[in-house]
Amino acid sequence: MDIEELRKEIDGIDKELVSLFVKRMDVAAEVAAFKKENGRPVLDPERERKLLEKVSDLAGKDMESQTRILYHLILSLSRSHQSHLLGLDSTLTDKITKAIDTTDKVFPERAVVACQGVEGAYSQLACEKLFGAPSIMYMNTFEGVFQAVDKGLCRYGILPLENSTAGSVNQIYDLMLRYNFHIVRSTRVHVPHVLLAKKGVRFEDVREIYSHEQAIQQCSAFLQKLKNVKVHVCENTAMAAKAVAESGRTDVAAISSDSCATLYGLDVLETAISNVENNYTRFICISKNLEVYPGAHRTSLMLTLPHKPGSLYTVIAKFYSLGVNLIKLESRPIPGKDFEFMFYFDIDVSVYSKAFTDLLCQLQAETETFRYLGSYTEIV
Repeated sequence: MDIEELRKEIDGIDKELVSLFVKRMDVAAEVAAFKKENGRPVLDPERERKLLEKVSDLAGKDMESQTRILYHLILSLSRSHQSHLLGLDSTLTDKITKAIDTTDKVFPERAVVACQGVEGAYSQLACEKLFGAPSIMYMNTFEGVFQAVDKGLCRYGILPLENSTAGSVNQIYDLMLRYNFHIVRSTRVHVPHVLLAKKGVRFEDVREIYSHEQAIQQCSAFLQKLKNVKVHVCENTAMAAKAVAESGRTDVAAISSDSCATLYGLDVLETAISNVENNYTRFICISKNLEVYPGAHRTSLMLTLPHKPGSLYTVIAKFYSLGVNLIKLESRPIPGKDFEFMFYFDIDVSVYSKAFTDLLCQLQAETETFRYLGSYTEIV
């Protein structure tokens, strides 16, 4: 047989496969109705385990693993289909629909916003990029921002999530596990670090440098060249600049922003000290209440998965099958649980699309815990 004849045969087989798959899903719908009537859960672990063993035996040794992968996906789709028919996903989708209908059509220009640090912090720059005239509350720590939003002291909070050079801000992901919040917007801020010191201080006189750990990582190549200089971590780059300005010493410097030089009356000893020129930090704006503004095209999710082979693969396969672009995947260990992880996803999909609704339905059916963090627009 030539290639065209072989392809024609495959086309015929595919036609049969699709017909049988649709028929199987129709029967799964009848199973869902039976489960609903008799109060049974969607997942039947014993039934699935026996089915996987059976189809593996039917496939034979050479195709056993491929068949198990195929049926893992089929069973996942069947559970999602049944969950949707039983309305198990309706609570979240109804909540999102309500948020879309009740959220103002324009993002607010004025609001009380919590930022970590002091005047001149990069979080402040991100805040002013998102809001026209914000009233900023400065908090000492990132957790302070979460707490301020959680307690209703302010409507919004600004937090750094990741940097193009140093990667994710792990402390933020860890705090996400402890607080209930929603992401309503995000933005990227250019972070061109400079070295600041009090007026009259010479570069060769500097013996200690202060900054936030992320900024230190982002300037690691510059710092490695320095001899006999100690580097200290502090809460914020602007706090570092302020501390240097208020210090009586003439041998300390801070890695901070150029704007902090003017703000705190410092000299710029070195410019462009970041490892790369295009150094950007992504910030998120969080709220206690779910707000979904028009044009939301990015969604953030957090979930935990069963500790067994194929769990993450099954989830990622759903993004592919629905044509949803996965922008970011981050994992963090869950405190108190050995070798168990929380997974954070950023996806590029319109909140109004069917793919979005289908994905939420399928993920809720497949994960141990599932948190929808919000759908929003990223401001460049």
